[in-house]
Amino acid sequence: QVQLVESGGGSVQAGGSLRLSCAASGTIFRFNAVGWYRQAPGKQRELVAGITSGGSTNYADSLEGRFPISRDHAKNTVYLEMNSLKREDTAIYYCYTKKVEGPTRWTDYWGQGTQVTVSS
Repeated sequence: QVQLVESGGGSVQAGGSLRLSCAASGTIFRFNAVGWYRQAPGKQRELVAGITSGGSTNYADSLEGRFPISRDHAKNTVYLEMNSLKREDTAIYYCYTKKVEGPTRWTDYWGQGTQVTVSS
C-alpha cells in the first residue's frame, strides 16, 4: 500500500518560512505527478502547487510564487518551500499523487496532512 507522509508543519509568525516534506513509500513519485493541497476550515481543498515526474511545475496564482515545489527522486520526497507566510495560509496541507494504472484506471493517494498555522 502506498503511504504518503507529510512533515514540516507547525506554527510560525507571519513573514516566516516553513519547508514541508512529503515522503512516499516506494518509487511512486518518480513516475507520477505530485501535488500539494491545502484546506482551511469551511473551505474547499485547493491546489497549492504541483510537479510532474519530469519536473514541470504549476502554482496557484494567488500565492504569487511564494511556495515553490521541488522533488528529490532519490529520496522519493517532494518539498514545498513556504515563504513570506501570511495568516491566510493557515490550513492543513496535504500531499497528493495520482497513480495511473491504465487508460481508465487510477488510484488517488493522500497523506494525512500537516497543520500549518501562521500568526501575526
